[in-house]
Amino acid sequence: MNPSQDSSGYWKANVRLILICLFIWAFCSYGCGILFRPLLAGITFGGADLGFWFAQQGSIITFIILIFFYAWRMNKLDKQYGLDEE
Repeated sequence: MNPSQDSSGYWKANVRLILICLFIWAFCSYGCGILFRPLLAGITFGGADLGFWFAQQGSIITFIILIFFYAWRMNKLDKQYGLDEE
C-alpha cells in the first residue's frame, strides 16, 4: 500500500471520529438542553429536570468524556497506521 493511501485512510478515520464526537456533543448540549427540554421536563435528575441538567452540567460532562474518548481512540488509530509515539 502506498503512503498516500495510508494517509487518506488515516484522515478519513480521523474526520469520521471528529464528526461522531461533534454530533454526540451537539445532541447532548443543543438537543437535550434546548430542543428536547420540554420532553425531558418531567424527569428529575440531581434535583432539577433533565433538560435543565443537560443544559447546565450534562453537556460539559459529555464534552469531558468525549475528550478522553477521542484521545484513547486516536491512540489506537495512530498505532493502527504506524504513527504512534514510543
